[in-house]
Amino acid sequence: MPDTVTRPVSRRIVWKNVVTVLSAAVLIGAEVFGAAFAGGWALANLFGIGGIGVWGLQGFFMLLGIVVMVQFVRSGMKVEPFTARG
Repeated sequence: MPDTVTRPVSRRIVWKNVVTVLSAAVLIGAEVFGAAFAGGWALANLFGIGGIGVWGLQGFFMLLGIVVMVQFVRSGMKVEPFTARG
């Protein structure tokens, strides 16, 4: 048996892709969370459910916003991979 040493495949971070995806996430996140905040306030006032209802709807929409943002970043990572074999 030959004495060969297999070297692990090194991976390097592709900073251009990381910055691109995170910059887009900041922009989209501001819109998503702004819409969640305003939407919760508007719907609570429309249905007249009071201050606690405003907080409840805003919290619910913020959780939906978090789900949207996680999916957005995961999809962005598929299109613009954060690491490359080097």
